[in-house]
Amino acid sequence: MEGEVASPALAMSADRFHHGSTPALTLDLVHLARQSLGDRALESELLQLFHRQAAHIIGRLADPAVADPKRRADLAHTLKGSARTVGAKAVAAAAERYEQAVSTPAGDASGALRALEQATSEARAAIEDLLAG
Repeated sequence: MEGEVASPALAMSADRFHHGSTPALTLDLVHLARQSLGDRALESELLQLFHRQAAHIIGRLADPAVADPKRRADLAHTLKGSARTVGAKAVAAAAERYEQAVSTPAGDASGALRALEQATSEARAAIEDLLAG
């Protein structure tokens, strides 16, 4: 029905969604609701887990001590899968580009890492906004 919110994830931020703010643009809330079978507590838990994991992985990728390209690709792959689960499509796409960049000798890993850091920062900010609201 028109005017009704289709899912708990959308209900969680319906006002922000309709006003075009960052959370709705950064996260696919319909996908998140499908992944959690409409369970709002599970949506919140998934977002919190992704928020923590994303920060940890970005920290590892920024650490020069993690120099092995295979390890870096594995970290990006993990982040890509987690991002897809919560509907953070930009993070998933950036993680995939980084994973490919570190797996090829001619890849622009530093540029791809900057893009991944930016996408992750935006997704984490959107999650903070959703969870605070």
